[in-house]
Amino acid sequence: MFDRNPHKQDRLLPGSHIPVLDPSALDEVKPDYLLILPWNLKDEVMTSFSRISQWGGRFVTAVPETRIF
Repeated sequence: MFDRNPHKQDRLLPGSHIPVLDPSALDEVKPDYLLILPWNLKDEVMTSFSRISQWGGRFVTAVPETRIF
């Protein structure tokens, strides 16, 4: 989980205990897929993190339908 909000970083998601990281850690983690939860911000997120295509990463949205970009 990546979030720009510094108040959420270095904490865990409730229930799943998935760590919330600063977006700068994206280059270190290099995920195969990046799930975009705020679907209405899809274009902004894809532009901000377009560098994931350098290692073959892809974007996924689940709302209003599941799509892989």
